[in-house]
This record gives sequence, structure tokens and C-alpha cells, in this order.
Amino acid sequence: MPVSTTPSKPDTLPLARAAIYLTFFICGLVLAAWVSRIPAIKQHLGLSAGELGLVLAGAPIGLVLAMPLTGWLIARWGSRPVLAGAALGNCTTLPLLALAPSGWTLALALFVFGFTNAATDIAMNAQAVEAEKRYTRPIMSSFHALFSLGGLVGAALGGAAVAIGMAPLPFFVWMALGSGLLMLWAIRHLLEVRPLAGGPRFVWPRGVLLGLGLIVFCTGLGEGAVADWSAVFMKQEVGSSEAVAALGFGAFSLAMVVGRLGGDALIYRFGPVALARSGGLLAALGFVATLTTSRPEVALLGFVMVGLGYCTLFPLVFSAAGRIPGVQPGVALASVATLGYLGFLAGPPAIGLIAEAASLRASFAVVAGLALVITLLAGLLHPKK
Repeated sequence: MPVSTTPSKPDTLPLARAAIYLTFFICGLVLAAWVSRIPAIKQHLGLSAGELGLVLAGAPIGLVLAMPLTGWLIARWGSRPVLAGAALGNCTTLPLLALAPSGWTLALALFVFGFTNAATDIAMNAQAVEAEKRYTRPIMSSFHALFSLGGLVGAALGGAAVAIGMAPLPFFVWMALGSGLLMLWAIRHLLEVRPLAGGPRFVWPRGVLLGLGLIVFCTGLGEGAVADWSAVFMKQEVGSSEAVAALGFGAFSLAMVVGRLGGDALIYRFGPVALARSGGLLAALGFVATLTTSRPEVALLGFVMVGLGYCTLFPLVFSAAGRIPGVQPGVALASVATLGYLGFLAGPPAIGLIAEAASLRASFAVVAGLALVITLLAGLLHPKK
């Protein structure tokens, strides 16, 4: 059964929208703050590359386990209290990552960090779905733009902390305090959504949900491939310098932010199906341009194309999943998001395995093929579906 919504006063709905924007920004900010200091944590604990890989697995394990539980909690209690607890927990966990005295304790802290980050993600998207329903026009892409922007700001602050010699612990403490205080303000203005009795508390992805899940799986896998392998590809296959190679992911991320900021207007103008099809095609063409060139500037342009192609796919799918009749939005979001995150997590190791067996260019060709799969599944985003 659907959830019961509390009508918002005209003067409170914009305030709720601003609170949801801030929540998306904080989620991306906190995650990027951790990622920016991984090398320092690795050096502090004396972890080898293999040991670090095992330790980092704590976060995705927590992330995957959080998905169905978060959907169940939202169906039972509503997205606002779940988001409040998850977001504050995520901020609180950040300093623990620098306090871990050993690899296994860091893995445990990362499990909690990944769990709370994923719970925040699902709950804030449930809030965004509800806000979009009340506005009765596309606004989901702009929420995801704030997440991407938070990631860029978090990475920049992490880089600045490294430049001035600030250790991870004080950096994480300041980030947690600032983010937590902002989140306390946001919680006061989030939307009230009263859950109704009945309806499934968890659903396996099947039918339309499975198709939507496959779209975000292909998208997540492609994003993970760019995040972890773009710099390696630029240096190893294109022959660029290390400084230029680092620009690959930056170009991709900037394109994601810009594309998401304008995504709502494009969705309103062309519709979700056309935008998803063109997005999948543009991402595929971007990967082809990157893997067939030996010029760094062309490769960077290819990553920009990939970012512009992928930028609206997660927002489109989450918006569609939150409107499926007979399934509560939090449950549907948890169902499709699980596949999306599995794609993001599976992408980097899959790229490595294919590269080992064939080449890195062959790996990117496979990802380009998966981007074309998105164009075949885009029809599921039609509102009538």
C-alpha cells in the first residue's frame, strides 16, 4: 500500500526542499571526505595494498546489508526519522575511521560507515520522491546534483587538508561537526510522510523493478569503472602524464554536476524515456571515443560525454521506482538501489579481471556495451509503465 502524505503548506514546501538539498550535499561531502584521506589512513596503519583492499570491503558489506533493512524501516516508520538517525550516524562515524588502531577495527568502522551512508542514501531519495510528487514536476535530478557537488567539495577540502598538513582525525572531526550541525537544521524541515499498515516491507527486484534495477546496475558499473580506472587508463593506454591522468575523473564528475543541474529541465522538455535513451547512447559513444584514441584531450572529452550520459539515469530510475503502484517508495528504492550499488562495487574488479585476460581497452568496450543496454531498457521509465 502507498504511504499517507501530510499536505505541506505552500510556505513550508520550499523549506523542505532546501532541507533535502542540504541532506544530499552532506551525504556526498562526508563520503568524499573519507575517500580523500584513504592514502593517509593506509600509511598510518601500515597496510599493504592487498590488506587495504580487504579492509575497504567493510563499507560495501555494510552498504548491501543496509538496503533491505532501510526499506523495511521506511515502510514502518517513514523516511524522516530513518533519515535523521542514518545521517547523524554517518557524520558521527566519520572520526571513528581515523581512530581505528588496526586494519580489522577500521574494517568494522567502515562497515558501520557504509551501512549508515547507504541508509541515508535510500531515506533521502524517499524524501526526494515525495517532494517531487508534491511539486508535480521533475526535480529529482537537482537533488542528485547536490550530492555530486558535495562530493567535489569534500574532495577539495580533503586535498586542502593534505596541503596544510592536517592529520585525518582533526579533519574528520571538523567535517563531522559541521555536517552534523547542518543536518540538525535539515531534520527539522524534512517532509512528514506517515506510513500506512499493509504492503510488502521488502520486494525482490522483478518485473519493472528488475528492469529499473538493471539500468542502475549498468550505470553504477560504468561510474565505478570511471572512478577507479580512468586515471590508470589515461596513463597506461593513452600515454598522458600523471597530472593529466588525474583530470579524467574530475572531468567526469564536473560533467555529472552540470548535467544534473540542468537535468530536470531536460526531463520536463523531452521526457524520461528519450533522456535515458540518449544518455545511454552518449555514455557509450564517450567510452568509444576514449578507448579508440591516443590523444589525452580526446580521452578527456570522452569522459565528459560519459558523465553527461550517466548524469540523469539514477535520478530517473529512483523517481520511477518511487511511483510504482502497490509498493511503498522506500521499499522500491531499496530494491533497485541494491542492484545499482552492486554494479558500482562490481565494476572496478570486473574491469581488472577483463584487463588481465585481454586489455584495459577491452574492459572499457564491455562497459560501452552495457551503456547500450540502458537504451534498450529505457522504455520502462515511461510513466504508464
